[in-house]
Amino acid sequence: MKTILIEEKEKVSVTDTPKPELKPGEVLLKIGYVGFCGSDLNTYLGKNAMAISPVVPGHEIGAIVEGIGPEVPAGLFHKGMHVTVNPYTACGKCPSCRRRRPNTCRDNQTLGVQRHGAMQEYIAVPWEKVVEADGLSVKECALIEPMSVGFHAVARGEVTDIDTVMVIGCGMIGVGAIVRAALRGAKVIAVDLDEKKLELAKHLGASYGLDSSKEDFHDKLMEITGGDGPDVVIEAVGSPFTYNLAVNEVSFAGRVVCIGYSPAPVTFQTKLFVQKELDIRGSRNALPEDFKAVKEYMKRGTCPVDSLISAVVQPEQAADILAYWDTHRPDIFRILVEF
Repeated sequence: MKTILIEEKEKVSVTDTPKPELKPGEVLLKIGYVGFCGSDLNTYLGKNAMAISPVVPGHEIGAIVEGIGPEVPAGLFHKGMHVTVNPYTACGKCPSCRRRRPNTCRDNQTLGVQRHGAMQEYIAVPWEKVVEADGLSVKECALIEPMSVGFHAVARGEVTDIDTVMVIGCGMIGVGAIVRAALRGAKVIAVDLDEKKLELAKHLGASYGLDSSKEDFHDKLMEITGGDGPDVVIEAVGSPFTYNLAVNEVSFAGRVVCIGYSPAPVTFQTKLFVQKELDIRGSRNALPEDFKAVKEYMKRGTCPVDSLISAVVQPEQAADILAYWDTHRPDIFRILVEF
């Protein structure tokens, strides 16, 4: 079967590998679409220290059930069912797992990063990791996982309908946060440098779209929030500038939720941590309830799926599209590989 392999820095090949054999407790999936994530791009560029090498990338999955192994509970799945996959592992023993937060398991191994992923024609996965998504297209299924990460950040921020939420970064994860915050009834302020992404953010539920590079950014933000600043800020970029923006602009007694990884050290005015008595929270991956919430949102039929997908490519085009993405980052939202 066709399998995409990132062999080393900037070297991608399509290889032929054996179709997996079902083991007890596993479900065999025919892959339809797999999304390229920012972590896959970093692996391609040799900047992902967590990734094994070589590695089959891919953890944003849209698939169809092909086979059901022994010891899978009866009635859960049927051949032809549309599904996605929860791509994380959990040891069940570490502090995170004991606190019922398996999404941030100390020993987590995400598909396509610490273990081989889904960019191949078939994969076999434990039945517990298969997420039923009948009623959605296979292409829509491939958007569930990345959007769930933004949904989870909103949960970490404990967003309610009386909050004003500022989401910094309108990529796929930021979009998920915007959608979820709006669904919870919050007033949402989207922040980005790209006008097209800001317009999309407003279509998805943001009340305002602000360009953080503009000189009047702070003044506009104060005008929107009545001089208080947003109650919750979700950082979905990962840069020293945006991390400081979050801490500087959040309200007193506000919550800052951090998703983005900054490749460079970040220097803060830590007096604001104390002076504002801030809650600063990390957000990693997603929980099963976040996957469920995304599914329910997408079943409404209001998600502009085509606007979220920048390109659909074949496996043989993987190397070219990764190279293109690296040099055209503002132009790319989500790339799907079709199998």
